[in-house]
Amino acid sequence: MAHVISDECIMCAACVEECPVACITEGDTQYIIDPDVCIDCGACATVCPVGCISVE
Repeated sequence: MAHVISDECIMCAACVEECPVACITEGDTQYIIDPDVCIDCGACATVCPVGCISVE
């Protein structure tokens, strides 16, 4: 099950830099995780300063 980013995202890019499979891209108002590429490692959630990344 892939992780998702909620609308509390502040677009700091911490998650983008931490993702080992580069599945996080910039959207209009927040970053987006591609569920087809996400390996569910949780690295992004660990570094998110606002805690907006969770399991779908």
